[in-house]
Amino acid sequence: MELRIFTEPQQGASYDDLVRVAKATEDAGFDAFFRSDHFLKMGSVSGLPGPTDAWITLAGLARETSRIRLGTLVTAATFRHPSVLAISVAQVDQMSGGRVEFGLGSGWYVDEHTAYGIELPEMKERFDRYAEQLEIITGLWETPEGETFSFGGDHYRLVDAPALPKPAQRPRPPVIIGGAGKRRTPALAARFADEFNLPFQDSDTARAQFDRVAAAAEAAGRDPKEIVRSAALVVAVGRDEAEVARRAAAIGREVDELRGNGVAGTPAEAVDTIGRWRERTGITRLYLQVLDLSDLDHLELIAAEIMPRLG
Repeated sequence: MELRIFTEPQQGASYDDLVRVAKATEDAGFDAFFRSDHFLKMGSVSGLPGPTDAWITLAGLARETSRIRLGTLVTAATFRHPSVLAISVAQVDQMSGGRVEFGLGSGWYVDEHTAYGIELPEMKERFDRYAEQLEIITGLWETPEGETFSFGGDHYRLVDAPALPKPAQRPRPPVIIGGAGKRRTPALAARFADEFNLPFQDSDTARAQFDRVAAAAEAAGRDPKEIVRSAALVVAVGRDEAEVARRAAAIGREVDELRGNGVAGTPAEAVDTIGRWRERTGITRLYLQVLDLSDLDHLELIAAEIMPRLG
């Protein structure tokens, strides 16, 4: 079981905050550092000092770290033109020495689109654009050097693109797709995903969606085992009940609710929760959503008391 740290900087974090957490993530032995891709806070937090751009952040972290994988969970397809995004991600992959993993989603948060004047089409068009973006980005990366890439879709048109630069990873960085859509999402995962992620769902819902993805992969002539199964859950772990309660309060959550919907409690409880998820869903990778980025001791505790017990 790989444990990854997942952050939500739009809730209030500077680039320097993210550097500290990413370096602590690497030093503690976690597999990866991921961040969200949002431009507006959610809920009652202040969001200060304001949002940071996901791919500018990851470019900086690519040079500040040396081992951990880096990525987004997930980049919004509504924020960037796919050709520009392909160039940015390829460059960050080069800057990191081939450590990028590319999560892409259709986009969903209405308020941030309204606030910043970003178009958020209706669901069908949004998903159509998302599918075309996946085809364009992977197509640009996979086009052999010296050849060009063209694409003609309903929303994007590329003519003889040189398909440069290339990412360090060949033919491309791993692609992460996620979400609970029952038809088009599994079909896209079957075509493009190296990993399928279910964020913030219960294990029964996750298992049903993983089964849909597996069925779609088989229908497409692909071995479902090629697609890594992963989940994302909020984490609040403490050495005793008082520490658990303190960490829950710091992120504005109740302990009982976190125990039911996340990975919370003592290290032993967390190990049991992760074990049940693995048994019920077949996940081999778990993103732990860390919301208090000032609490680096939390990461050290998880690394020392939970990670070694997962096998």
